[in-house]
Amino acid sequence: MENNEAAFTPLAEEAFLSLGSEQIAYVKAINLPDGAHAIGIFSADGKPMAAAPSVEIAQALIRQHELEPALVH
Repeated sequence: MENNEAAFTPLAEEAFLSLGSEQIAYVKAINLPDGAHAIGIFSADGKPMAAAPSVEIAQALIRQHELEPALVH
């Protein structure tokens, strides 16, 4: 039997983590060390980048840096 499908090559972990790194930043609710609530901004590979007081401000900050915001639940 002949297989005409392209061979599947899984991405290396580093390559997978870098997907979207130049296009997407994620936002999610966080607790700051002082106990205050905020919205955290994270790079595509999960590194913390900033915090904002609201989702709207976080999204605006992300767009100012030419990235697209994505919510994490």
